[in-house]
Amino acid sequence: MTPEMVKHLPEAELPALAQRVRDVILETVSANGGHLAASLGTVELTIGLLRVFDPPADKVLWDVGHQAYGWKILTGREEAFGRLRRHNGISGFPNPAESQYDAFVAGHAGSAIAAATGFAAARDRMGGGHVVAVVGDASLTNGESLEALNNCTSLAEKMIVVVNDNAMSISKNVGAFARTLGRLLSDLRYNRAKAAAERAGHRMRLTFLRPAYHRAEQVLKSFWLTNSLFESLGLRYIGPVDGHDLKAVISALQVAKEDKRPVVVHVVTKKGKGFPPAEANPARWHGVGPFDLKAASMPADGGGAPTWSECFGSALTDAARRDGRVCAVVAAMKEGTGLSAFAEEFPGRFFDVGICEEMAVTFAAGLARAGMRPVVAIYSTFLQRAIDQIQHDVCLQRLPVVFAVDRAGCVGADGATHHGLYDIPLLRPLTGMRIVAPTCAGELKALLDESLAAEGPTAIRYPKGAACAETECRAAPSGKAVTVELLAVGDQVEKAGKVRRLLSERGIEATVVPVSRVKPCAPLKRPSGRMVATLENGVVAGGFGESIGADIRFGWPDALIGHGSVDELERMFGFDAESVADEICKRAGK
Repeated sequence: MTPEMVKHLPEAELPALAQRVRDVILETVSANGGHLAASLGTVELTIGLLRVFDPPADKVLWDVGHQAYGWKILTGREEAFGRLRRHNGISGFPNPAESQYDAFVAGHAGSAIAAATGFAAARDRMGGGHVVAVVGDASLTNGESLEALNNCTSLAEKMIVVVNDNAMSISKNVGAFARTLGRLLSDLRYNRAKAAAERAGHRMRLTFLRPAYHRAEQVLKSFWLTNSLFESLGLRYIGPVDGHDLKAVISALQVAKEDKRPVVVHVVTKKGKGFPPAEANPARWHGVGPFDLKAASMPADGGGAPTWSECFGSALTDAARRDGRVCAVVAAMKEGTGLSAFAEEFPGRFFDVGICEEMAVTFAAGLARAGMRPVVAIYSTFLQRAIDQIQHDVCLQRLPVVFAVDRAGCVGADGATHHGLYDIPLLRPLTGMRIVAPTCAGELKALLDESLAAEGPTAIRYPKGAACAETECRAAPSGKAVTVELLAVGDQVEKAGKVRRLLSERGIEATVVPVSRVKPCAPLKRPSGRMVATLENGVVAGGFGESIGADIRFGWPDALIGHGSVDELERMFGFDAESVADEICKRAGK
């Protein structure tokens, strides 16, 4: 299916097209995993955008790209969609290198309105088509989005912002902005009048009557909603529009297209639309692994080892029981960071600021300055958005803020926008920042307790997945003459043990040295005749190995690392155990 085909499809066939798109999304995500609920909710909106606008001449930018699966399917990638998020398959997020219809990379929330304003300002000077930013999953509350809303009308003559209001980010929406959208939706008199006008408008099929209908809507809106936030910023507001009513969506987008001013179209969608389990529990079905589509259920928990996130959440809850100053700060990721139980037990000491990482850090700095012991739980890939606040607001004051850096070192199916590879080189130069990397669950708890007692900032980095038990964390040397020391940072101990065994089979004896203290670290003591190799789950440039001057530094290169399984990507970039052993043998002349 191409945009041209969507544009010219008979109107009566559009509901069937919407169902077909949902079926493709469900079949593919159940097989591959992916971001399910948000994309199910934007199917009609996607069809409406392609009916009204003409990409790639018109630019459509998706904020939070996991809403865009339907966009991929309807812009010529339906056949390729079966390899979604697989190595050498299509990306889970918009990617201009993948398709001319993807105007901008969209992996992190908050960028679409700012980037669209740039597109529109360039269009005003160089020519071009319409510019549309689709904002959703609570990214409108992100600071960059609000900054862009404040500036877009003064920087560009005309652009369209579509607010996909599905009442969810990943966790439930928080904050005053979410409540404002709720009030727009819930005003009874306004919605009764609007519904009557819409019914009349649908009966009037003549397109030239649309402007008259929307002018009447504007009168109604200004009468009951006199303080519309968007209009106070200089943007015309259209909505709320039922995001699953194709006629209403297309009509609103057409009016926005014809307007000469910047416009906000407020579209209300149901996250998980068309798949009852996701509609009932959109947070649970936000991002999923493969599941049984026929049974409409995810695989049962196998009862394996607890994850690093769960171990962290348990350790922080224990610490909070002992110390009333301990509190937790998250940026819309309560479940993902393992803090659901903490939030339930200590609701007065749990703070969710929404998708506002910069605010989370400075808020935590304020808590610390006032005597609390805050822990900011945040994914590595999102932490990089708040480096200025960490340095300026936390480090310069040597405040006791603990950063629980989840998903550190992770690569995988979400691709380059979500790889957590940069936290060590980003944090290592910051003033007084301690960086630790536990090698097992027991050490995570000990390092958290130590960090909560420290008088300055600490970052505790740990990966996704099951945390190894204390007894699984140490690899002993063979007892023969050692020629290679393998310094393994945090979760790399297990891999280093495999490397040691492979080297032993080739006549090279190595010892594994677990490293849990990245900064500050003890000076490197290089025994005579020994080669020192470091393994760290992050980019090598600026990392731990570089800081100690290791002979060989294994990690991730300064390169664009795409999406795929961890095993595939490690083999591709020479970071699997076999490749590490081969390189050491090559250096040793074996």
